[in-house]
Amino acid sequence: MKSEQYEIEIKSLLGSKDSAEALLEKMHTLDPETKCIGESSQLNHYFIVGDTGKIFVNIVPSIAEEKIASFKKILYEGKNISVRTRKSNDTVLFVIKASIDDTTSSNGTARLEFETETPDLSLNELDNLLLDAGSTYQAKWSRDRKEYAFQGITVCIDKNAGYGYLAEFEKLVTDGTEAEAVKTDLREMMQTLGASELDQERLARMFAHYNEHWSEYYGTDKTFTIL
Repeated sequence: MKSEQYEIEIKSLLGSKDSAEALLEKMHTLDPETKCIGESSQLNHYFIVGDTGKIFVNIVPSIAEEKIASFKKILYEGKNISVRTRKSNDTVLFVIKASIDDTTSSNGTARLEFETETPDLSLNELDNLLLDAGSTYQAKWSRDRKEYAFQGITVCIDKNAGYGYLAEFEKLVTDGTEAEAVKTDLREMMQTLGASELDQERLARMFAHYNEHWSEYYGTDKTFTIL
């Protein structure tokens, strides 16, 4: 049985609350079984990766034994890994994502994902373990998220500091070779809903702008527009 988990995800920039509500209305119209399966306020801290060996040593005591092999594999073998910590409501998580296609591990459309709760650590304590390993903050993000089950996929509607409202159309698979077929299915669903895919180059410009100015947006309702 494969232990890897692949996240196939396509983003759509909604911008306004009205656009987010219009998307949700279309989802309910097309699939009356659409339902909210999660709601959270999140703090997400992104890191520029330091010494992977020391990250492993520092973090592994807080990783469940059955997840250690997956943690080690993505940390040492992952392509362009993105490391972040997260506080979702009262739960603290450690997350690593790695690219499996030509998009980035931070914002890409197909990524190998490792995620685990760290119940013995606060967000600050987890951050300090990464900082001690030579990692540095890339940016700190905040968002309010609602997750919906829709036609066999997950649609997350986020209110992000900086970006405003954003939708993520996502499906998790255990076989990376399924990525392109799943992306095709997601894009067809988005087209049916009238949701436009956020261009990767524009997303990269937005990400770079936020990373440079994150302290102005983190924990606020302030937004910007980057074309």
